[in-house]
Amino acid sequence: MCHTPHFIPTMSRNSKAKRDKKRKQQPKRAFQRLNRDVDVENHAVMQDAEGNVVAAIGLQGTEWLLSVGGQTMGGGDNPVPMLAMLMHLQTLQEREGKTVSLTYSQQLTQFVADLAADENQTPEDYLAQLATEFEADAAGGHEDPDGDAAADADPTERPAA
Repeated sequence: MCHTPHFIPTMSRNSKAKRDKKRKQQPKRAFQRLNRDVDVENHAVMQDAEGNVVAAIGLQGTEWLLSVGGQTMGGGDNPVPMLAMLMHLQTLQEREGKTVSLTYSQQLTQFVADLAADENQTPEDYLAQLATEFEADAAGGHEDPDGDAAADADPTERPAA
């Protein structure tokens, strides 16, 4: 007696189509972000007159993050340059007639005080010096000292018609 094995299908012909249809109907999953489970602890917050957060410096794990307008702009292991940038931003906002407030945590205050002590300065003088340096750097990067913007342009670029 010849025994031939019978093929028993384990899936229907339409099962892949059904699976794909079900997958499309499910809600989209959010992108998984690195360090998502680690919360950001705010240490400096700049708010406008209505109480909206304009910018912030936070600590996520061991990394300091700078957020402006709800977008993370950068990070590092030293928050003091970020704080100087926020102080510069505060100065710019006040020049435009906008009221903003900048508050920062005791931990960040102590961090600045330790760095200022290393430089034999008060924390206020140290931050003022950094903010002035940041303002000078920012002004130097945006101004054309000789007024000849065309000389600085890339010669391979063509002007738009």
